[in-house]
Amino acid sequence: MATGQKLMRAVRVFEFGGPEVLKLRSDIAVPIPKDHQVLIKVHACGVNPVETYIRSGTYSRKPLLPYTPGSDVAGVIEAVGDNASAFKKGDRVFTSSTISGGYAEYALAADHTVYKLPEKLDFKQGAAIGIPYFTAYRALIHSACVKAGESVLVHGASGGVGLAACQIARAYGLKILGTAGTEEGQKIVLQNGAHEVFNHREVNYIDKIKKYVGEKGIDIIIEMLANVNLSKDLSLLSHGGRV
Repeated sequence: MATGQKLMRAVRVFEFGGPEVLKLRSDIAVPIPKDHQVLIKVHACGVNPVETYIRSGTYSRKPLLPYTPGSDVAGVIEAVGDNASAFKKGDRVFTSSTISGGYAEYALAADHTVYKLPEKLDFKQGAAIGIPYFTAYRALIHSACVKAGESVLVHGASGGVGLAACQIARAYGLKILGTAGTEEGQKIVLQNGAHEVFNHREVNYIDKIKKYVGEKGIDIIIEMLANVNLSKDLSLLSHGGRV
């Protein structure tokens, strides 16, 4: 290591496994941004389920070991590469895809994955945008092409993607049904835009949804667990409906 190299704390994974493989190290070199890259001083980092799958080694994509987990971060630009002209030191930003890993004091990101963080959002909110909100927006707007007045069922609506889907769907004028597994989760779903919520731990919850929507069925279903629910989803869909 070069003399004078700035060091930082970061979580490192040296082998795939459970949470115990996450190791906090304080001797990690702070990355240096190149070309179209920026270095972000991390103020908050999103923790998403996919990161636990990657860490366990069960995900289709396996990073080279050792690595630092984390893709969604919010913070302040610390340094910019030669061609990252859209940003300057001190800008408040968030990113949906770090290069060096987000569970660290500093994170490297390609400038096309970095966005200015609006003043009305704090860093914790900024770190929660990437995977949850981009996923929900892509599902509702790009894939399902939702229109005001349509109905949408959001499975697992009390999770990060689910809550984002409820909020976005409400803003687009949809009729929203959500599912959650706890009383607290059900309350949160209603507070975030859903018109009705069902407990997916109840054996007959699908029947309750069918009774609620009637003959017409549901226009759009946002599904978090297709391997479990897809056959049930198909029985709920309206003519021309999409999952």
